Amino acid sequence: MNPQTVTKHYLIAALWSSTDEHGEPLDAVYTVDDIAPEAQAKALEDCTDFIEAHARQLSGLSAEQIGHDFWLTRNHHGAGFWDRGLGDLGQALTIAAHVYGGCDAYVGDDGLIYLS
Repeated sequence: MNPQTVTKHYLIAALWSSTDEHGEPLDAVYTVDDIAPEAQAKALEDCTDFIEAHARQLSGLSAEQIGHDFWLTRNHHGAGFWDRGLGDLGQALTIAAHVYGGCDAYVGDDGLIYLS
């Protein structure tokens, strides 16, 4: 599993599921290229750690699914690992993702996207 590919989809999900201070979806204006380098590095670190810790459980899932679901699940959105029809595996991955805590995407004063 390529951590960079998982991270790309994780960040795409972050933009898709987040809004600016006016309630506009971030992905309407921003792309992954607009995410601050330090935020991209932290996302890669979290995704790599998650993949390495749960490699066996994640086998069979695509990088897109993993990245998307990791973002949504860790942030307690209405979709994620638990709703893919994976049964106990989905529940185990949900618990594992929740360990990372919530993370919010926001627009910084410099116009770049940051993660908190």
